[in-house]
Amino acid sequence: MEAFLSVLASLLLLVGALMGLIGAIGVIRLPDSYTRMHSASKAGALGAALILVGVAAASEGGFALAALFAAAVLLATAPLAAHGMARAAHRAGITPQTGPVGDALAEAERDVRGGEDGDKPPQQS
Repeated sequence: MEAFLSVLASLLLLVGALMGLIGAIGVIRLPDSYTRMHSASKAGALGAALILVGVAAASEGGFALAALFAAAVLLATAPLAAHGMARAAHRAGITPQTGPVGDALAEAERDVRGGEDGDKPPQQS
């Protein structure tokens, strides 16, 4: 059983490190802040969580429980933080590079504000 756990821990650490590397390459290579943030939050958080699970498999007792708890917290909070930062960036006026799909969030906000003149305050009578 101990040999299985050491092999499992090694594989988890290796896969976690590869996911972290993929996330780092994505941060360097992707074109705008939104896609970079997606790469950092998804691949980076998954890589770090896999490394923490590998540490839990390699250790015993309370430290393993702490590593699993840290992985769960990381997986729960990283996507939420990335979503909040992306929404704040969009509201600050940082525009994403859009393809044929367009910017659905800008269109939805424009519809809520009342058409193309959504940035102007409403006229009072």
